[in-house]
Amino acid sequence: MDKKSAALQIERLREEIRYHNRKYYTEDAPEISDYEYDMLYRQLENLEAAFPDLVTEDSPTRQVGGERYNTFAPVTHPVPLESLHDSFSEEEMLEFDRRVRERFPSPEYVVEPKFDGLSVALEYRDGVFVRGATRGDGLTGEDVTENIRTIHTVPKVLSEPVPHLVVRGEVYMSGESFRLLCERQELLEEKPFKNPRNAAAGSLRQKDPKITAQRGLDIFVFNVQMVEGETLTRHDQSLKRLQELGFTVPQDYTVSSDMEEIFGFIRRLGERRGALGYPIDGAVVKVNDFAQRAELGSTAKFPRWAEAYKYPPEEKETTVLEIEINVGRTGVLTPTGRFEPVTLAGTTVSRATLHNQDFIREKDIRVGSRVILRKAGEIIPEVVSVVSSPADSVPYELPKFCPACGEPAVRLPGEAAVRCTNPQCPAQLLRHLIHFSSRDAMDIDGLGPANLEQLLQAELVRSPADLYALTAEQLEQLDRFGKKSAENLVAAVDKSRQNDLYRLVFALGIPHIGVKAAQLLCEAFPTMDALFAVKEEDIAGIEGFGSIMAQSVCEFFSRPSVRELVERFKALGLNMQSKQEAKGTALIGSTFVLTGTLPTMSRQQATALIEKNGGKVSGSVSKKTTYVVAGEEAGSKLEKARTLGIPVLSEEELLSLLSKGEETA
Repeated sequence: MDKKSAALQIERLREEIRYHNRKYYTEDAPEISDYEYDMLYRQLENLEAAFPDLVTEDSPTRQVGGERYNTFAPVTHPVPLESLHDSFSEEEMLEFDRRVRERFPSPEYVVEPKFDGLSVALEYRDGVFVRGATRGDGLTGEDVTENIRTIHTVPKVLSEPVPHLVVRGEVYMSGESFRLLCERQELLEEKPFKNPRNAAAGSLRQKDPKITAQRGLDIFVFNVQMVEGETLTRHDQSLKRLQELGFTVPQDYTVSSDMEEIFGFIRRLGERRGALGYPIDGAVVKVNDFAQRAELGSTAKFPRWAEAYKYPPEEKETTVLEIEINVGRTGVLTPTGRFEPVTLAGTTVSRATLHNQDFIREKDIRVGSRVILRKAGEIIPEVVSVVSSPADSVPYELPKFCPACGEPAVRLPGEAAVRCTNPQCPAQLLRHLIHFSSRDAMDIDGLGPANLEQLLQAELVRSPADLYALTAEQLEQLDRFGKKSAENLVAAVDKSRQNDLYRLVFALGIPHIGVKAAQLLCEAFPTMDALFAVKEEDIAGIEGFGSIMAQSVCEFFSRPSVRELVERFKALGLNMQSKQEAKGTALIGSTFVLTGTLPTMSRQQATALIEKNGGKVSGSVSKKTTYVVAGEEAGSKLEKARTLGIPVLSEEELLSLLSKGEETA
């Protein structure tokens, strides 16, 4: 490659890597796998090595970590938190060893796991925790002290009052905590984190420490950055000292001078990584002696005394035995592949999500297909590609009906998911109850997710209507409820019976119908009976509504299961009438333009009258105009209406149109 081509390729790689750095470090939303990122980075390193005069100080190969958030105060690290250079083969690790042995012929190494989390520095004064900071760019991080205090394995007071100590560790999220967090995010219809590393980073950067405390974060501490009052000479000695002081340190480590022993340890660690309980993506080989480390020094970005061995993504070929459909608590029908079991990252894998219809169609996954599996982030099994499919196999299509309740399953415009929208579907009852009780819906104080889960586990609630049959005596039998709290919840449920109709309509969870749309709908059709009888074209005429929303409302209220639920609500005394000023329907679907001076009404009064009856008033005449209402001294709007053949009404004719519409209604 000539220098000009290399320069173009280098700049392209730098921009691509900077983009992925922002997604990974700053936004906690990576778009490519760690391995794909590492390969991009390695390409850039190789090109810069081949053309050293093209290396610049702002290259990603010269920078550490990512940008610092503006959410937290900056912290300057007293000792830089350096990154590690990565190796992807034993040959590359032997090259690292050769460079070390050029200076020290018989080095001793410590080999420990490379944790896949968020690097932090913890600072102690006289044995008391005073500050915690993220790595940031290695020189300046973010002050996340209060969030780190919520991690139970971070000692707040050391076993001895060390005058000044700064240690480095990795905050991580276990596989089980990650699974529970994803379940909760799905339940609340939040976008789930892609892997445990991003979940840990996003959780530690929460503005509210209470949220961080709920995320199940943990930490390993593995480096002494600086210490006053005592002298440490070796890394393995420092790990023992850190443990004495109360820190959780790596237990899976070894000390050796023999590279074959080291490679054996790395392989064994890799084979077990899926069963460790914490995420790792490699192993770190460190020179044990601190004096030797000082002599070896660092490059602009990496220490010369340490090297990370990154595990390649392990991939196995297997067969799709079956595609099962699971109905999530948000009503989404998720296809799950069942495979011939294979071992990946130390665990047996026989199932993996196939996400949605688009994913299946894009990869052409069929029952009987031979596929390549791997574990994303060493945690979540995923299908990488299809190798082949049987000649007699057919493309897979998701079912048209919900397997949990038998109601129609629909794919809404703009969504990748196929979803059951039955408000009484047993598979998604908890999610419906959370929405039903929320502030913008029925606003039932004290009925959050935790209490609702208790009610479901106790089988006291199988439908939103069951909430209105609860008694204080039933609630008192549950955990977290005393006599007073039980009485308060029953009172809050009872109070919600009198809510305005639009709240109940929103609480039902009609697709595409938010709070504002529910209000507009109930203004136009102010009783529940009217909503069951309304026609699609009448709804489409409401200002702000379109054909998709109108179709969704009519389809929803046509279901027998919805009629059954609403009849139960009626019997339980819930309000079925809008408390808003009634809006007529005589002019729904019509657009008016006012021009000139009307005999008895101002333009504002005429506009209010038209809108009150469901019409829309526009300021200009177009082909979409239904009528022009003209008074004295009407101007160019009247002429344009005549040119376009749009009917022109007087004030009297407008009032007549209204009275005819009311008679028809």
